[in-house]
Amino acid sequence: MNVKPFARADRVGGLIHEALSLLLQKSISDPRLESVSITGVKMSPDLKQAKIYFVISEHAASKEEAMDGFKKAKGFIKYSLAQTLKLRYMPDFQFYYDDSIDYGFHMNSVLKKIKNEHTTDNQPPENE
Repeated sequence: MNVKPFARADRVGGLIHEALSLLLQKSISDPRLESVSITGVKMSPDLKQAKIYFVISEHAASKEEAMDGFKKAKGFIKYSLAQTLKLRYMPDFQFYYDDSIDYGFHMNSVLKKIKNEHTTDNQPPENE
């Protein structure tokens, strides 16, 4: 059996994820990107497109401000990663806000609310 555990696109995506995370921490001083964390990189099968997913902390810039920061820094990011990764072809980057974490927090709050309603409904009345 000759099965590869990961496709080349997954490996390249992992390299870009790691290098971009370090670049954001050490080399980019844009205040709109200070609290940005990269959550994932999805590569197209031909390795020409990279969809980069990010989140921001609650007390930081808005999604729109972070997107503007990425648009402004896109050329620098691409150049820096090309120098670091030395890929044959540097993919074009598209940045997306990753709302899955927000959705998870929302679902957690909904479940807590349901649990609280359920436990208060099943409590026996207090004796007077």
